[in-house]
Amino acid sequence: MTSEVVLRGRTAPSRVLFGPHETNLGRGRRFSDRHVAYYGRRAAGGAGVLVTEVASVHESDWPYERAPLAAEGWGDVLGACRPHGALVLAGLGHAGGQGCSAHRREALWAPSPVQDVVTREVPMAVEQPEIDALVAGFGAAAALAAAADLDGVEVDAGEFSILRQFLSGLTNRRTDGYGTDRTRLLREVLAAVRAGLGEDRIIGLRLSCDELAPWGGITPPDGVVIAAAVSGAVDYLVPVRGGAMAASRPDLHVEPGFGTRLCAAVRRAAGVATVLQGSVVEPVAAGAALDAGVADLVEMTRAQIADPDLVAHVRAGHPERVRPCTLSNRRTAVRDPRNPLVTDDAEPSAGHELDDDWPPPTDPRPRAALVVGGGPAGLEAARTLALRGHWVRLVERAPVLGGALRWAAVVHGRGRMGVLVPWWAAELHRLGVRVELGAEITADDLDAAERAGIAVVLATGSRPAPPAFRSDRPVVAAGEFEAAVLAAGSTPAALAALAGDAPEFRKATFPNPAGSIVAFLEPGVGRGGVEGGGAVLVLDPVGDGTGVGIAEQVAAAGPPTVLVTPDQVAGTQLARTGDLAPANARLARAGVVRELRSTLREVADGRAVLEHVWTDERRTLDCALVIDCGHRLPADALWRARPRLARAGDCVAPRTLHEAVLEGRRAAALAVRA
Repeated sequence: MTSEVVLRGRTAPSRVLFGPHETNLGRGRRFSDRHVAYYGRRAAGGAGVLVTEVASVHESDWPYERAPLAAEGWGDVLGACRPHGALVLAGLGHAGGQGCSAHRREALWAPSPVQDVVTREVPMAVEQPEIDALVAGFGAAAALAAAADLDGVEVDAGEFSILRQFLSGLTNRRTDGYGTDRTRLLREVLAAVRAGLGEDRIIGLRLSCDELAPWGGITPPDGVVIAAAVSGAVDYLVPVRGGAMAASRPDLHVEPGFGTRLCAAVRRAAGVATVLQGSVVEPVAAGAALDAGVADLVEMTRAQIADPDLVAHVRAGHPERVRPCTLSNRRTAVRDPRNPLVTDDAEPSAGHELDDDWPPPTDPRPRAALVVGGGPAGLEAARTLALRGHWVRLVERAPVLGGALRWAAVVHGRGRMGVLVPWWAAELHRLGVRVELGAEITADDLDAAERAGIAVVLATGSRPAPPAFRSDRPVVAAGEFEAAVLAAGSTPAALAALAGDAPEFRKATFPNPAGSIVAFLEPGVGRGGVEGGGAVLVLDPVGDGTGVGIAEQVAAAGPPTVLVTPDQVAGTQLARTGDLAPANARLARAGVVRELRSTLREVADGRAVLEHVWTDERRTLDCALVIDCGHRLPADALWRARPRLARAGDCVAPRTLHEAVLEGRRAAALAVRA
C-alpha cells in the first residue's frame, strides 16, 4: 500500500485513496480554508490520491446546505497537497432525485417521477434541455478542474447520484433512448468530461454496482457489465454498493472489507485500475487485498479521518501506531440538520485542523503529572501530557484500562468500540507513562500531589443514576449489566446471576416460541405479558445504539425481551449513523418486542406498568429484570472535594467517546498551565 502507482502518466506516492465524502467544511457553497487544511493534513500523512468532496456540476443540484459548487477553491486544496506528492482530483456529481429541494425551492431532477424512498419527494422527469445542461455542466466542471491544474476528476455515479438513477431500473422508467439504453447518459457525461479535462488528466468513476435491491435495481452482475462497458473511458473505477439507502459506508455492524468480492469481479471484467472500497480500515487487510490482486488501490477514507498519518506510520514500519477506526459513523456521517463538521470518535482534531493545536507542542518546562481514571478521557489526557514532554502517572482503580468503553464494546454488534483500548495502552507504554491498576486515589493524595507541584487531571468516570421508577424486580444499569457479562463470561450467565432467583426468569430462560411473531405486532398487543414467562425489559430513553444492542444481546441469550422507548421508532438516533433501518430489522429477526411511545412507570408484583407518552394509557406485562439504558451521573466526588482541579469525560457529564477524548486533551493542557 505504500508503493507508487501510475494513473494516466501521473504518479501517486502510495496506493491509498482518500475518497470523496460530505464534510460540512464549506463556507456557503464554496471550498474553504477548512477544506484546505483538512485535505492538506491527509496528504502530509501519505495519502496517494485525494478526491475532494463531490461538487455540484449544475445549480439545480443542492444536496445539503454546505454542498460545494464546482467553482473556485480547488486550487488552494491543490497547493496544500501537491508539496507532499499526492494526486488531487475533484469529485463531480449531481444528486438528482436524492437531493434537497428546500434550499433552491425548485423541483428535483431525475430520470423519472419516482418517489424517493427516504424523503418521499417526487422529482420532475428531466427532458432533453435539462439533460443537455447536465452533460454540459459535467464538461464545464472538468474544464474548471483542469484550469486549476488538478490531476483529474472523479465522476460520481454512486449511491447518491443522478447518473446511478439513470442506470437503475428502480428509478429509470423512461421509454426514450435514455431508458432503452440506461448507460447512455453516463457515456455522454464521460465524453464531455474528457473533452473538458483534456487527454493528460485522470478520470475516475465511482460506480454503484449493487443497489442491494435485486427485485429491480442494479445487481452485481449488472454492475460488472456496466463497468466493462464504460471502462475504456476512465482511468480507474471505484465499485461501490448502495442506491436509495446509504450502504457504501455502513457502520460497525458490517464486516470491514465487504466490497472485496465485488471489486475483484469488476477488476477482472473491466481491465482497468480498480479501487477497493468498503470499510477498509486495517493496513494489514489493505495490503493483503493489493497483494492478492483484488485491487490496484484501496480507499481508506474513514481510516484516514481517524489517523491522517496512517500511510506514514506504515511506511515507517510502525503499523501498530495507527489509531484504529471504530466505524461508528457517529462523527463521520454529517448530513444532519445540525450541520456538524466531519471528525472522528477518537481524533477530534479531524475537521478542526485550523482550531486545534495538534499534535501538541513540547512544553518548555516538563513536570510530573497525575491522571486519575483510565477511561477514554484519562487515557487521552495521559497520552497528551506525555506527548507534551511531561512525566505521567495514570492511576485506575479497576484491574484493567478502558473504563466505560470496555462495557460499550460488549454490547451486541459493537465490538469495534473496544479497538482503541489496546492502542491507548500501547501508546502509553511507548511514551513511558507509569500505569497503576487496582489503586485508589484519595483527596489527601491530591493535596499531596499539588504541594509537590504535580499537575492533576481527574477522569473518574460515571455512576448509574437511580431508577426513575420503583420496582420489586432487579434493576441494573446498562454499564453494570455489561460489567456483569464480562465477569460472568457470557450473557446467559450474567442474566442468571442478576435475575436467576425470580421464578418468572427461570421460566423465561427458554426460547420464546412466539417471539418472532410478536416482534412484528404493534405496541400493546401482548398486554398480558410475553409468552414463556416474565420478560427482560430493556428501558431505552436515549435512543442510541446501547438499548438496541443490549436488546439484541439479551434476546440472543434466550429470554423474552422487550425494548421500551418513548420514541416513534427504536434507536431513533441511529438515523445519523445509517443504522436505523438495519437495527430495527435485526430487532425483528431477534424476536424483540418493541414497546414504542412508552415509558416504564413501575414494576409491582412482577408486572411492569407501561404508560403511553401521548395518551397516558397504561398496560402491563410480566417482568423478571429491567436493564436501564438511560444516562448516567458523574462520579465526581473527588472533583467536588477539590473543584480547582481539571476534569474530563463522564465525571463532567454524560459524554460520548469523541467528547471524552477532546476533553481529555483540553484538561491536560489546562492542568499544566495551572
